[in-house]
Amino acid sequence: MHPPLEPFASGILSRPGGVGLYWETSGNPEGRPALYLHGGPGGGLGRGGYRRRFDPDTYLIVGLDQRGCGRSTPWAIDDLDHLDENTTPALLADIEALRAHLGLDAWLIHGVSWGSTLALAYALAHPERVTELVLTAVTTGARSEIDWITEGVGVIFPEAWAALAAALPPGERVVEHYAALLRSPDPAVRAAAADRWDAWESTHISLDPAYRPGPSHEDSRTRQNFATLVTHYWANDCFLRGDEVILPRAAALAGIPGVLIHGRYDVSGPAITPWLLHRSWPGSRLEIVETEGHGGEIEMALTTEAIDGFARRG
Repeated sequence: MHPPLEPFASGILSRPGGVGLYWETSGNPEGRPALYLHGGPGGGLGRGGYRRRFDPDTYLIVGLDQRGCGRSTPWAIDDLDHLDENTTPALLADIEALRAHLGLDAWLIHGVSWGSTLALAYALAHPERVTELVLTAVTTGARSEIDWITEGVGVIFPEAWAALAAALPPGERVVEHYAALLRSPDPAVRAAAADRWDAWESTHISLDPAYRPGPSHEDSRTRQNFATLVTHYWANDCFLRGDEVILPRAAALAGIPGVLIHGRYDVSGPAITPWLLHRSWPGSRLEIVETEGHGGEIEMALTTEAIDGFARRG
């Protein structure tokens, strides 16, 4: 990892519907453009540790808080009447608007978890704007992946899943049930649903080597905002349906070099996803870390090496 660094510029990009997108740039103002896409949906840039995966002398590092979270406004929970406008196509349009705003022609994209799904969707929609892809804890937003992380993985954590699904109506998907609860007009219902969802998230992520027991999000507002965005996207198949599903289109990524980095112990997102993606994507490289789960120090070190490697290739 590279030394810590702070942004040299930041701002708010205005988007239709009163949305304000927070962005920041760090590293070399004249360097190779690179965009970081955070996880979630709704994870935000956090404290900026992502910057350490890029050589600051080589890269112009761009970070973006996706709409509805982080330092972007409004938060999803403060604008539930317009939550249906927060979709993957809207995020892709936001990314393109930011690229144009910064005057960049194309960029390397690094995405983690949900950020890898968004990076793939962007590369398929705008291949001429992507120089390379470096994806960590790889997901593609497929219905099968969502059903596994919300229901299937319950075979490994049956006690926690039973608590999550205790009031589930017969025949309803748990993610759709929680998406509805988190849009309830009753604030108490929303808060309780967010707490139960957070408890589930912190259980199935427990094989992450950085895991510490306790809530995934200490702050109640952050916990509720994250749960609202995650369930909104997952209940809608990440807004990637029909011809927009990623894996069947992976061959179209040929010509874009890519590195896929994934933990063998990632029970939240099993290694079958990056393996299938790699097999269908000419020019990709898959690295499985045998000792880690959904993110970890080795995975991030390999991510840094991959990003540095693309810079050396020129």
